Amino acid sequence: MQKTNAMRLLEAAGIEFETAEYTWDESDLSGQHIVSELGVDADCVFKTLVAKGERCGYLVFCIPVSCELDLKKCAVAARDKRVEMIHLKELLPLTGYLRGGCSPVGMKKKFPTFIDETAILYDRIYVSAGVRGAQLIISPDELCEFVGAEYADLVK
Repeated sequence: MQKTNAMRLLEAAGIEFETAEYTWDESDLSGQHIVSELGVDADCVFKTLVAKGERCGYLVFCIPVSCELDLKKCAVAARDKRVEMIHLKELLPLTGYLRGGCSPVGMKKKFPTFIDETAILYDRIYVSAGVRGAQLIISPDELCEFVGAEYADLVK
């Protein structure tokens, strides 16, 4: 597996993680595809979504792949009036990541980050390693601390 920037950053910080590889194609970049490829519980595989707050600017949300983001709960978590998803065309220039490979670790800039509170139910969660086809398996608390995230209720 090719080492990603996210992996290098975690290694440099001395944070333990494992990796998992899966096959993908453009027609199915869903989290459910990752779950079936890796044979793991959908509730411990987290997707990384980027939104923009009315007052706070860009925000990062990590939620289980089996769930849908609740923008009202996200606004409450971010202490903002309103939050909207960014347009797909903004993702790569803003974060350095493509859809299906967006990691909460190693974005071009540090954005306020929120991880769904259900992550604390697991010793390890899966998040993108920064490329399609690779996942990081990491302690949610260590991830939260490393990216400066807060746990919050984010899903419908």
